[in-house]
Amino acid sequence: MERKNAWEKYPEGKKKEEVFAFAEEYRKFISKCKTERECVTELAGKAKAAGFTDLEEVIKKGTALKAGDKVFANNMGKGLALFVIGKKPLEGGMNILGAHIDSPRMDLKQDPLYEDTDFAMLDTHYYGGIKKYQWVTLPLALHGVIAKKDGSVVEVNIGDKPGDPVFGVSDLLVHLSGEQLEKKAAKVIEGESLDLIIGSIPKIVDENDKEAAKEKVKANIMELLEAEYGIEEEDFLSAEIEVVPAGEARDYGFDRSMIMGYGHDDRVCAYPSFEAMLKVKDPEFTSVCLLVDKEEIGSVGASGMESRFFENTVAEVMNATGDYSELKVRRALKNSKVLSSDVSAAFDPNYPSVMTKRNAAYFGKGLVFNKYTGSRGKAGSNDANAEYVAALRNIMDKQEVSFQTAELGKVDQGGGGTIAYILANYGMNVIDSGVAVLNMHAPWEIISKVDLYEALRGYVAFLEASI
Repeated sequence: MERKNAWEKYPEGKKKEEVFAFAEEYRKFISKCKTERECVTELAGKAKAAGFTDLEEVIKKGTALKAGDKVFANNMGKGLALFVIGKKPLEGGMNILGAHIDSPRMDLKQDPLYEDTDFAMLDTHYYGGIKKYQWVTLPLALHGVIAKKDGSVVEVNIGDKPGDPVFGVSDLLVHLSGEQLEKKAAKVIEGESLDLIIGSIPKIVDENDKEAAKEKVKANIMELLEAEYGIEEEDFLSAEIEVVPAGEARDYGFDRSMIMGYGHDDRVCAYPSFEAMLKVKDPEFTSVCLLVDKEEIGSVGASGMESRFFENTVAEVMNATGDYSELKVRRALKNSKVLSSDVSAAFDPNYPSVMTKRNAAYFGKGLVFNKYTGSRGKAGSNDANAEYVAALRNIMDKQEVSFQTAELGKVDQGGGGTIAYILANYGMNVIDSGVAVLNMHAPWEIISKVDLYEALRGYVAFLEASI
């Protein structure tokens, strides 16, 4: 079934300007917010400015929530849940947009700093599914936090501000890489070789002091860090510092129809999901935007979708509406409808053999629905019910949202998963729905601006619907 290119709906004029204006807002967002913590800080601030109240304040003051009220809950600074209370009781279900805000990257190890042959180095452990060879010879930045024993937390952001230095992982020169080039791609760069070079000037010390003369470059770096951040080497033990590509997201193509940037997976779905919540007015069913961490490593941990954060938050919200019971919480979850807002693999004309053209996602064709993901025999997948798919088709067509359907490559070619199956464990109707991405999981990914805009329109239509 051929789908029209969504750009054809937006000839020159105000509507096309809206597409580019929203894309520019998003471009600035992903340029600024390269970690889950940065995303939560930025979006929580925007939520407050838009009239959302912190749920902690609601609980503390014993405020009663009613239809039209807007609240948010912050999960350890790494996740966010926003609610616009609907006219119908929560027991009848919620319309939920669920996305993740973590992205593939490298993390510093707990004891990362060392010196080797007059280079100061930082030891890393990669996070999520990456092609390791893509991360060498790139300008990289450090973003994160260092928690000190006195309870203070130092924010780190080096490599993205004007005038900042950058860091990087070196690679073999082609003249000496004969053996390296014989290796399979998965082994060309080993995980333990992804260490950052961060300095090479030795500290001036008394050469008679044998202890001080041992690691002079490392000592110089620590002196700089102590002066700038007031930290000592042991503070790395309680740090969370992420290594990400340095630089802003950029317009891509002569026509500026695309954006190349770090972290499209999955912030290209998280951002329009959040923005859709700001546009919802007086919904019938409670609207929810759920932004979670740790999807790229299995949705584990207290800030991942596998945690009880969302379930506990729903219970607190229902209690604040004066309509709480354990049974009603279970009913509210079971009766909910979800768009698991996650990216899909875009058809790449350079690599056509891994997809079937009839069931692939394309740039410019709008919001993507993946009835199922998983791998091979749909393993690890949520497979949406046909009735739910039909209801969503009706919503999108009524609002003239451009959408397409796809699956993640050819059968037996590969595959992947999202948070969809975890929400489906509650008995909810769930389907994956997001934006097509080229270069997925690479340091620099690419999306279409019109697909981003259609995702926003589709998410708004979903939140306002009475399914």
